Parts: sequence; C-alpha cells; structure tokens
Amino acid sequence: MAPPSTKRAGSNKKAQLGLFAGYLAAGLGATLGALLLAISLWRPETFNGLRSMASDAAAPVGEVGAAGRVGSRNFFEAIAGYYDAGSKNAELEEEIRIARVRLAEARALEQENQRLRAVLELAEGDVEPVTTARLIGSTSSSARRFAYLSAGRRDGVEPGMPVTSPLGLVGRVLEVGANTSRVLLLTDTDSVVPVRRATDNVVAFAEGRANGSLRIRLINLGINPLEEGDIFVTSGAGGLFHPGTAVAMVTEVTDDGAIGQLLSNPAATDVVIVKPIWQGDVIRSMEAPLDSGLDAGPEAEPDAAQAEE
Repeated sequence: MAPPSTKRAGSNKKAQLGLFAGYLAAGLGATLGALLLAISLWRPETFNGLRSMASDAAAPVGEVGAAGRVGSRNFFEAIAGYYDAGSKNAELEEEIRIARVRLAEARALEQENQRLRAVLELAEGDVEPVTTARLIGSTSSSARRFAYLSAGRRDGVEPGMPVTSPLGLVGRVLEVGANTSRVLLLTDTDSVVPVRRATDNVVAFAEGRANGSLRIRLINLGINPLEEGDIFVTSGAGGLFHPGTAVAMVTEVTDDGAIGQLLSNPAATDVVIVKPIWQGDVIRSMEAPLDSGLDAGPEAEPDAAQAEE
C-alpha cells in the first residue's frame, strides 16, 4: 500500500501548474492589452483596417436587426394609422352630413328670399295692396276648396278682395273675421273668373273643378282657337279682379274651351297679397241705390198714400 503523502504531493503539483498557467495567461493578456492600448493611443490609424473588417462582418446582423425594428415600427404605425384614419373618416362623414344640412338650409333660405322679393315687387306695383299675409291652412278632405288667411278685418280685409301671389291669382276673400279670413280658391266649384287669352282678346270663364284644375269655357262658340300652352289672365270684366293677373295655362283642348292648370298653386304658396277690389267704388255705387230703395220702401208708402189723397 502506497503512503498517502505521495498522492497529495502529485495533486498539489498539478494544481500549482494550473494556477501558474492561469497567472501566465492573465499576465500575457494584460501585457497584450496594454500594448494594444498604447498602440491605439500612439497611432490610432493602425487598427482602422481591423475595425472596418469587424464592421463589415457585423453589417448583415445589423441590417437584419434594423429591418426588424423598422418592420415592427411600421406594423404598429400602420395599426395606429388605421384607427386614426377610421376616426378621421367618421369625423369627415359627420362634417359632410352637417354641411349637407347647412346647404339644404341655405337653398331653402334662398328660395324663401326669392319668394319674398317677388312678393315685395308685387306689392310695389301700380295697385297699392291692402295687406300682406300668409296662407295658414286649407281644406284637404272636403269637396270645397278654401284657404285661410292670417289677416282680417283689423288689417283692412273685406269680402270680395282678390288674393294673389307672385305667380298669379289665388282666389278671393269670402268671409272676414277679426284677425283671419276665409279665401275661396280658384279651383272651388263655385269660383268663376272672367279671363282672356294673354296674346289676344279671346274671352272666357275659368271655372273651378275641385281637382286642382280649371275648366276654361269660351264665350263665343265656334272654331276653338285655343292651343296647349296658352296663358289666360283676368280680363277685368265684372270689376272684381284687376285685369292682367295670371290665372291658368291650357293643358288640354276641349270642344267648348280647354282644361287649364292653375299657375299659382295654393299648396306651394306661402306669402300672398290682398288687393282692393278693382272697381270697388263703382260696384258700391251700383249697390247703394238698391239698398236705399229697399230700406226706404216701407217708409215711402205713406208718402205715396198722401200723394194719392
């Protein structure tokens, strides 16, 4: 059996040799590092080639990393841009809807201004109007055709006064209240208006048909001279309506006249003008003797009896 002291001595020798080799390698590494540091400080350009080689060797790895970073950034930016674009599109669509509403309101306001300007031009004509009012209602289910006016006795409105719009005659006042009036429209079956063709003196009567149109009956029967598209205006006969006010346009020729389309549609009319009766003084003067005769009849009998005595 070998003594234990001999085994311990060989093991220690190997450990000592390994330790010595480690110190030697560390010393050589430190010396080499110090030498390289001194050379880089003394002549920095000495290692340019090595640095370039190392940079070239690491370039592919750097490109892959850069591409990965750019790709990931573009991916997240695309997602963020998608949501951002979606929100912006929603805002733009909302702005477009609002702009369309504003445009519709502006067009409606422009049309209203045009109607009001037309009414003002009509009011500034030769005939001084009684008042300007609005059509506040009309009959829809009844066979009769009436409209209601936002002006009455307090505004100077009287029965029989013509009601016109910028497009022509609407009707005439039938009944008058304190603040409102009832208007007999031209399309009512009881409405009869003396008219003539605008281009000559072909006279006729425009009668309401209760269906939104007028029947134009010629006074002088014979060869019918009417054609589609002819315009009829008030003739002034009877002294109620001012002559020259537009009434209807011929849409169908018949044996005794024509069927006409009303030019001033009450359903599309808002503001109207109430005009005085054209020959109101003449009509009243003609009615006055009749009224006075009727009133004086009972009182005149005693005078007549005395005369006989």
